[in-house]
Amino acid sequence: MGAASAWAVSVKGVVFDPEGKVLLLRNERQEWELPGGRLEFAETPEQCVVREIAEETGWKAEAGPLLDVWVYEPIPRSRVLIVTYGCHVLDTGTPPRLSHEHKEVGLFGRDRLSGLTMPGGYKRSIVAWYERDSHPGGP
Repeated sequence: MGAASAWAVSVKGVVFDPEGKVLLLRNERQEWELPGGRLEFAETPEQCVVREIAEETGWKAEAGPLLDVWVYEPIPRSRVLIVTYGCHVLDTGTPPRLSHEHKEVGLFGRDRLSGLTMPGGYKRSIVAWYERDSHPGGP
């Protein structure tokens, strides 16, 4: 029996504005990513994603359904368990703001996703949330 390993867990949210554009943040590796962050000990994944969206963008949101769980290796030998939720923004009249954690904030239509430098797991989660009937920009 080997040594126990501790996984870093990052909970991310797919959030659309009223026009169906997805909220993304550019990180220090020049990749676009979903808002979210590390799961803290005393919170649920749903609480984590709501807290992180507020901290990183100023948007108030509520967590919806679980979309995906996957393993990401942002740098060699550093693996993170990514958990993504579809989220609903509650204050649609407020533009997202940039926090100190990221280089840029952007809203992107579905047609622009393929050209963005972004991990494939995030793109899958965004498409999965678009495919729900109740979202603008869906099928």
